[in-house]
Amino acid sequence: MKKMLLLSAAFATLALGAPAQAELKFKPGEDPRFNWANYGELKKVDLKGETLTIFGPWRGEDEGLVRGVLDYFSEATGVDLKYSSSENYEQQIVIDTQAGSPPNIAVLPQPGLIQDLASKGLLTPLGDETANWVKDNYGAGQSWVDLGTFKDKDGKPGFFAFPYKADVKSLVWYSPDNFEEAGYTVPKTQEELAELEKKIIADGGTPWCIGLGSGGATGWPATDWVEDIMLRTQSPETYDKWVKNEIPFNDPAVVNAIDIFGKIATDDKMVDGGAKAVAATDFRDSPKGLFSVPPKCYLHHQASFIPTFFPEGTKVGEDADFFYYPPYASKPDLGTPVLGAGTLAMITKDSKSARAFIEFLKMPLAHEIWMAEGGFVTPFKAVNKEAYASDALRKQGDILANASTFRFDGSDLMPGKIGAGAFWTGMIDLVGGKSAQDVATDIQKSWDAIK
Repeated sequence: MKKMLLLSAAFATLALGAPAQAELKFKPGEDPRFNWANYGELKKVDLKGETLTIFGPWRGEDEGLVRGVLDYFSEATGVDLKYSSSENYEQQIVIDTQAGSPPNIAVLPQPGLIQDLASKGLLTPLGDETANWVKDNYGAGQSWVDLGTFKDKDGKPGFFAFPYKADVKSLVWYSPDNFEEAGYTVPKTQEELAELEKKIIADGGTPWCIGLGSGGATGWPATDWVEDIMLRTQSPETYDKWVKNEIPFNDPAVVNAIDIFGKIATDDKMVDGGAKAVAATDFRDSPKGLFSVPPKCYLHHQASFIPTFFPEGTKVGEDADFFYYPPYASKPDLGTPVLGAGTLAMITKDSKSARAFIEFLKMPLAHEIWMAEGGFVTPFKAVNKEAYASDALRKQGDILANASTFRFDGSDLMPGKIGAGAFWTGMIDLVGGKSAQDVATDIQKSWDAIK
């Protein structure tokens, strides 16, 4: 649900099935988009005779793409690299680490699970040098350092997880043709966005398409809205306290964010189909109103994966485009925050090859190869942006590189009964007419019940 659209299975099969040298999708030294000096540096690292085991979340097409990157590391260093995954990879990594048979490197998208591994002493610290490297080389670098910092078995914080491959959620999708025909311009601030909404309504249109339907997960798209609004109305520190329940869900700061979303989602003039359609519309169907003739809506807030569900043949950058969900001009101190998700690499079994692999992730080449294959964005500022497979991915990379702060999806950081339970159902209650205050109080009661 939160993954970006990747390349075809046929390509992945090619990457997996070719002989060792032929697996290198781009021949070293030939394509100017890549930092081939990195490959020369890698060849100086002699790991012949060593085995490097990597366990990650990427399967199917994703596995073909990550192997396309890993091949350069193994080909240059001579290491015997073995990548594996599992359908239940979250449970599998816990089983493997506790049984004393962990991989050298584990890659996970769940900070909560990583904290659990760190607190049991199952991770190797990456050190201050690597933390400082991330701070200096990533957009919103301190945010990424904070995301990779966890408490060890003695309760001491350390940098354990290197961020690699990010996803962007702070996006608003629209049709450039519809904007041009109506004379609308992309808003740069929340104040301009509010004026655009008013103009669309005055012109007889409807600003937003919103769909919260998702089977047993109905309600989750609204949590992204609330999290994005929190980052634009409150400090990053307040956001952090919220997701840790250091301030309650019914704190005025949180109630305000819920209320801002609620006033959009429950206004019949603001939403396609009116307020009653919001919970009933599947999130996969909700953006289709952008492409109707005449358009049923002009704006759709959703993460980078949503083009998967656009009408067949829709070309991102032409038929559909996006802009960064903007900050408030009245709150310049909050900068340009970005909400998203991502994967983090950690050493679960220390070795020379494991440490060399973390160093590899500091090279632009480790990012540029996947950038060129598609479905990958990075906050690493030193990569060659020309390596991106599309203008859309390049724009998302720019959003990450220019962010003042980055915060991980809040609901994913909360206990499952809240982030994937009471928060979801609370959003359905909200669009059903319950007040933001009452919704927030109900969610807090659920959180209190699991303490």
